[in-house]
Amino acid sequence: MKMYVNSVDKHRKLILDAFDYIWKHPETGYKEWGTHKYLKEIFVSLGYEVIEAGNIPGFYAEADTGREGPTIAVFAELDGLIIPSHPDADKETGAVHACGHCTQTAALVGLAAALKEEGLLDKLSGKVRLVIVPAEEGIELDFRRELMEKGIIKYKSGKVEFLRRGLLDGVDLSFMIHADVDKPHSGSMNGGSNGLIAKSVCFLGVSAHAGGLPHKGINALYAANTALNAINALRETFEDSKHIRVHPIISCGDTSVNAIPDKVKLETYVRAADMDAAVSANAKINRAIAASAAAIGAKVHISDIPGSWPRWNDRTMMPVFKEAMEEVLTSIDVDPGRWNAGCSDMGDMASLMPTIQAYVGGACGKEHGIDYYICDPETACVDSAKVQLVAIAKFLENDAKNAKEAIASYKPYFKDKAEYFAYIDRIKKEYDAVIYEENGNVTLNVGF
Repeated sequence: MKMYVNSVDKHRKLILDAFDYIWKHPETGYKEWGTHKYLKEIFVSLGYEVIEAGNIPGFYAEADTGREGPTIAVFAELDGLIIPSHPDADKETGAVHACGHCTQTAALVGLAAALKEEGLLDKLSGKVRLVIVPAEEGIELDFRRELMEKGIIKYKSGKVEFLRRGLLDGVDLSFMIHADVDKPHSGSMNGGSNGLIAKSVCFLGVSAHAGGLPHKGINALYAANTALNAINALRETFEDSKHIRVHPIISCGDTSVNAIPDKVKLETYVRAADMDAAVSANAKINRAIAASAAAIGAKVHISDIPGSWPRWNDRTMMPVFKEAMEEVLTSIDVDPGRWNAGCSDMGDMASLMPTIQAYVGGACGKEHGIDYYICDPETACVDSAKVQLVAIAKFLENDAKNAKEAIASYKPYFKDKAEYFAYIDRIKKEYDAVIYEENGNVTLNVGF
């Protein structure tokens, strides 16, 4: 495997230059046009035909061995987060790569360059699809709802939108590497991670003078606070083994101190280890929100958006990927029993094909925190590219033996993407959750 490792080393400067540029130019989901342009120019200069997503950022390019075999997709994500207090956040947008996605795209640049090295594909069979995707982080829900209303996107997450657009048709298995807060030249894999439903909630009250006429107003902020307390009271009803997480924020509530707030918005995720558990918990939360609004006399509009499917790392792929990590890294921790309560739209891929999301060190600080940095780009970017190239070789060598074994043993959650979309489309709901009738009756319309 030394040939594959060495072929990445040749492009070390290109990798680190890409990392530096992307870190300094963060953009959030479905807005990553500058990063898209920068990466597209690199891929074209390397000799790739770039297939663009169209009216959203992102593209893919393929390396073809010229021999029949499966297609393996390698993903990298474009988007950052919004953390205005991070020292390196964009001064205008507050965007910053405190998620480490900049390391993924930099590593994929190195992987793309290495795959063009003469003779590198000679012993492999099948194709490698290098996929640059937008919008993994489930933030700015109102903006994404606007894109949905305009017909630009149908789904919140970039990989799901790529799947809908046919950009992943023909892919047989997939993987990606995420940066981890860990020591140099280290890597890890766990059993998987949660899925989620994303929620946007708008409480509507009646504004009035807070001192002179409070009895004429309906306080939307009180309705929101009551809902937060009601959601908290539900937590002990969530089954521990399902890893359910709910973490609402008030995303909009500005008003003057002498006026009763008439509009307050909440955003939250409902995360769980399986989607049926997320749907069940979400129904309880909708009931709590509606009842809280009714208690204050407010109206409330709920928007439920399918987020990420729970991700299960493929057990047949894991040993092969571990071997690839051992070729490059000095410290490896693989624990199929360990669960991550975070979420990723790699889970949506895992519901349809054998999939791995692994981790390579190089970051420091707290993920999604103001102290998060890539303190070791050599590990996070260069080592990552090496592991990915070695993994490709191990899956596609010997007539793609390991890839074919993973495909043959895989038991998909859905038989095809049509069945997958039918399920997640049932999650998507938008409705007024309290109905005030003329006779004084109040009906909770909680969508279940």
